[in-house]
Amino acid sequence: MSDRRTEILRAATRVITRRGVRGLRVSELAAEAGVSTSLIYYHFTDRAEILRRTLEFISDRADRYTAERDPGMQSADPRSDLEQVLLLELQDTPEVRENSTAWGELRASAVFEPFLREDLAKATHTWVHEIADLLGRADPMGTAPAHAASAERLTALLEGLSIRWLSGSLPLEHARRLLRNGIDAELDRP
Repeated sequence: MSDRRTEILRAATRVITRRGVRGLRVSELAAEAGVSTSLIYYHFTDRAEILRRTLEFISDRADRYTAERDPGMQSADPRSDLEQVLLLELQDTPEVRENSTAWGELRASAVFEPFLREDLAKATHTWVHEIADLLGRADPMGTAPAHAASAERLTALLEGLSIRWLSGSLPLEHARRLLRNGIDAELDRP
């Protein structure tokens, strides 16, 4: 992806974070990115494509910061690896705050913007599958359907905790503790 296109997607993420999906105007995006509106349309055919590509951008960025976990933990302690991957989504850093807020805005907008639903469903499915794989390593005696169901519950819990944390109704450390409790509940099922 070109540097200019990447900067436009970063700017789109910032605008969505501040103003929501409905507040994303191409003229405001151009101003935020420091480019002309014609350059926006050179890189993206329309507003719908901007939103789809922004969703991909924030998904890729989340993959990068959750991949920054301690490599030594990946094979030595699968349970800790699972916990660490999920907890990396609850860090008080500008990148995670921005990503989580934009993800929540895109998810909420899919209710009113049907063209986002398929892309959002694919991104969610990919995330759930990755967590199910980690659950499978942490609980090798479990079944694939059980891991998939646990992954659905854990990712939904994480999204809810993230929204509550970001909106100020839940302290970060309490959200992290609740997520750890959820992981324990999923892995310690009889």
